[in-house]
Formats: sequence, C-alpha cells, structure tokens
Amino acid sequence: MQVKTKALVLSTLKYQDKSLIVKCYTQEMGIQSFFVRNAFTKSKSGLSIAYFQPLTLLEIGFEFKNKGGLEYFKEVRLSHPYQTISYDFSKSNIAIFLSEILSNSIREEQIEESLFMFLETALLWLDTHESIANFHLLFLVELTKYLGFYPDCTGIEKDYFNCIDGRFSSYYDVGAIEKQETILFKRLLQHSFLKDQRIFNGKERNVLVDLLMRYYELHLSEFRKPKSLDVLKEVFLN
Repeated sequence: MQVKTKALVLSTLKYQDKSLIVKCYTQEMGIQSFFVRNAFTKSKSGLSIAYFQPLTLLEIGFEFKNKGGLEYFKEVRLSHPYQTISYDFSKSNIAIFLSEILSNSIREEQIEESLFMFLETALLWLDTHESIANFHLLFLVELTKYLGFYPDCTGIEKDYFNCIDGRFSSYYDVGAIEKQETILFKRLLQHSFLKDQRIFNGKERNVLVDLLMRYYELHLSEFRKPKSLDVLKEVFLN
C-alpha cells in the first residue's frame, strides 16, 4: 500500500557506520520505523541526517508492507522548516526532551489525528515564540489528554492532588503530593501558552517537571524518565 503522510521524528539509532533507523509518529499510520541508508554521506541518492533531528516535521511517502519490520522512505521533505528550534539552545533541548517523552509514551497502535495535530501545532508555536520557559510543562500536561490520564479538575479547590487517582482530595493519602506541590500544580493547570512565563521560577519548574515525571510513571507502565531530563532542568533553572 502506498502511503503519503505527515510525520514527526521521534528518535534515531545509528546502524553500522553510515545508516540510520528512524522512528516516526505519522499522521496516517501511527508509529512507524524506517531504515535510511547512507544518512551520514553526501551522496545525492542518500537522505541527509539533517532531516531526522528530534521532532522534525516531515512529509513522507513509503510503501507500507505491514510485515512488522522496517519500512523504507520513497520520498522525504520538510513539512515545516524550523526557524529557531534547531539553533536556539533552550528550544533544541526542549525538542530533545520531548522527543524522548513521546517515544516512551505513544503506543505502537495509537493512530489519532487529533494527537498529531496537537503535536504539530505545539511545535510550530515553540518555533515562533520567544517566551518558552514553561513550554515543556504545559506540553506535558496537554499531552495527558491524548494519553488518557488528564487530571480531573473537579474539586481543584481541595488541598492535595493524588497522582494515582488523578484527582484532587481533601486528604493526604497514598499517592498524594504535598500542599505546596499541589499549589504549584494548580497554577500550572490554570496556566496557558500565552500567559506570562514568569509565573514560575527555576526551582518551581524543576519541582513541577519532577512531579509530572512521577505522574507519567504511575500511568504509563513502560515509561522511562528521559536521559535529557537533568540537562533540561539546568537550562530552565534560572
């Protein structure tokens, strides 16, 4: 079956000296992995590694064989060439972190156009805005809507958030976070991409990203903390 679709690069793995295995989330076919020959050479027939940086948005064509193995690109082009993400240190670190998150979070069988549209819209927003200190936090919260464990904000006035139940409670119980963490989490849930990014300081951002990692670990059985987490926390500490 011939397929043409938008795709988001999630991860790459170097194979031998010159080739790549590229994992993508595609709009039409969900998670797909591709073998790319000669990605590290300047051959006219090869596909440059520049196409396969974390969270690059592509338009691709391939023949879907549905045999459970690697597919092969027939055509690849940039869907939205980034203007800043590839060159801005903070934004490129966000992209690396979120690519790990998505690789660990999206199920192989998850084909959901609304999820792809959210990812595309969010990344284009990141590329075109300067105040992005809380972007990764807001992205992680919004992503839970598509993964099935968005916090239940009924009773948001209560003192504790229970990460296991995903809801607010008047009691400190198993799975609950402390009052001060809950206050920060409430502020995040009521925040948006367009509001003042100075609502949190660096230490508060790191508390929140750790809280969200715990939340993801509780609700996704195979979730692993990204290797890039510590670097990201240093970037947004100030």
